[in-house]
Amino acid sequence: MSEVAQAAARCKEASRTLVFLESDAKDAVLRTLASSIRAKAASILEANAADMAAAREADIGDAKLRRLELTETSLDQIAQGLEQIAAMPDPIGSTTRDDTVPSGLRVRKVRTPLGVVAMIYEARPGVTVDAFALCFKAGNACLLKGGREAGRSNAALWQLAQEALSQHACPASAIELVTTSDREELKQMLTLTESIDLVIPRGGETLIRFVHEHARVPTIQHFQGVCHVYVDASADLDSAIEIVATGKTSAPATCNTTECVLVHESVAGDFAPRLAERARADGFEIRAEPRFANAAGHASGVMPASEGDFGHEYLDLILAAKVVGSLDEAVEHIARYGSDHTEAIVAEDKAAQREFVRRVTSSCVLVNASTRFNDGFQLGLGAEIGISTSRLHAYGPMGLEELTTQRYVVEGSGQTR
Repeated sequence: MSEVAQAAARCKEASRTLVFLESDAKDAVLRTLASSIRAKAASILEANAADMAAAREADIGDAKLRRLELTETSLDQIAQGLEQIAAMPDPIGSTTRDDTVPSGLRVRKVRTPLGVVAMIYEARPGVTVDAFALCFKAGNACLLKGGREAGRSNAALWQLAQEALSQHACPASAIELVTTSDREELKQMLTLTESIDLVIPRGGETLIRFVHEHARVPTIQHFQGVCHVYVDASADLDSAIEIVATGKTSAPATCNTTECVLVHESVAGDFAPRLAERARADGFEIRAEPRFANAAGHASGVMPASEGDFGHEYLDLILAAKVVGSLDEAVEHIARYGSDHTEAIVAEDKAAQREFVRRVTSSCVLVNASTRFNDGFQLGLGAEIGISTSRLHAYGPMGLEELTTQRYVVEGSGQTR
């Protein structure tokens, strides 16, 4: 049996115990892990520095390097996420429906774990902890296949998780870390329907399409994060500039970064030159269609856009820009070029806000806020295991509830048919 199959089998065995693990025990593990991450921050950052050095030597791109890097701030946020998850109600056993049907049967619908969740991810060592914490609190075991570029960082965090489990007499195989880089073993992992209940890929489009092509186990994924901000005729332009600029610059390599701004023609003359000036100051490039370029006065840093610049996930300091004649045109553009990930409207007009929210059906739609808020931690989920644009079985950031399914518990008094 391969390394992957053995690890998956151990996870499956552990998952049978996690189904009935008490909430207090789960919360104690998560709080212990949070404390350990803070206490061992120096050794984690040392492991991450070695990964970063090797990645630079291998000439890995800037976008992946940004996702790979850990800092004291990001480690503290990971620890906060653990504490936030520990403080949340345990979803397992919660009732979402409780009815008595005409036959006299009491019919309850209750949350139950999925079982074993496999996570395949590139860079992003924080995913090692986020995935474990969410899966564990929701009663699932998790099988983690991180990228080799983050091998030392992932191993350091995995070891702390196993120590926290052992400290509280919980099965260590609630988290298993697979280190193989063999593509054939990864393909095998995607067929282990007897051990794995769900696969979630998190990384570049190439990885996600590989998983989508080879998986026999159910999967949840998003292929791209092509996120738009529409600046309405009624927008507060000071706010709009901040939302668009920081949505691009705060973390350009993330899937919730703003990739395209659509601005109403009635405010383009004021907005475009101000955004061009902000782009020069903040160091990002604008790729604009002719109307936006004209409105910006063909300022330096404003380059002509090609058709391929719309619907493109840059993961870099590049922003597509277009002038639209109406909210309708903005919605049509998003329907054509969007990826069902995240869209935002900046508007003071309540009717425009309502119309945008009603007609744009992406996994997260924001009003007067940055696309960067489509994130489990920011939306109060503690953390997320990923953002789904699959619609089934989850849509948007996947927190605790999205890592459960529901079953029926029926109580009778001797009823027969």
